[in-house]
Amino acid sequence: MSTDSSPRSDLRFDFSGRKVIHTGSAQGIGRATVERFLADGATVVAVDLDTSALTELAERSDGALHLIDGDVADPETAARAVAALDGEVDILINNAGVLRDRIHWKLTDDDWTRVLDVHLRGTFNFIRACTPAMRKAGYGRIINTTSYAGIRGNFGQANYSAAKAGIIGLTKAVAKEVAAFGVTVNAISPNAQTAMIDSIPEERREEIRKEVPMQRFSSTDEVVPAIAFLASAEAGYITGVVVPVDGGISI
Repeated sequence: MSTDSSPRSDLRFDFSGRKVIHTGSAQGIGRATVERFLADGATVVAVDLDTSALTELAERSDGALHLIDGDVADPETAARAVAALDGEVDILINNAGVLRDRIHWKLTDDDWTRVLDVHLRGTFNFIRACTPAMRKAGYGRIINTTSYAGIRGNFGQANYSAAKAGIIGLTKAVAKEVAAFGVTVNAISPNAQTAMIDSIPEERREEIRKEVPMQRFSSTDEVVPAIAFLASAEAGYITGVVVPVDGGISI
């Protein structure tokens, strides 16, 4: 039996003709997912505060990648993303995130509000903007990004943990509301080596790594196939679940 733990390069799904909106797209899991959708035939609107890192990719995409600079906490950003696809959306990936880590009695009002606004309000803004088109089409896939912090809490992350727990509740509620329209809503809970993880102080980052049963963070390439599956036509009878791609840290 092979012990190779790398993701299978031949595990692909057909996204030809699918229209995708992806937030938090400029780096890490977001960029890798955008690249996968483009490679598998989708048209993608990538949303981030700064999409300049995606400019070269857009130029090589032959018109399949559209870039929108904007704050997901602003409902107008979501409206612009939907308009860029002429009001037709098949797949929505909510991935935008930010950290403002402090023990709760040191959190400022802005620390609390900004993290909740980006993660939870941003996810809601894009869901609300996209589901009318999905309901009309009788088809849709929504994948929200949460975290094990939303299940078990994290020291120094009361704001982030609350936001991620809220995303889980939002995912389950919306899944029930749109199921009859052929729209699925699920969440992914990754634990990947990204810029967000790298921004955590090294001592705390090492503590987190030791809590992972697999004793490491994942690569972005290990997360993307799970997102692609939930976004695929093949996942049409899966809704309202949180898929942990976290090496067991949420156990």
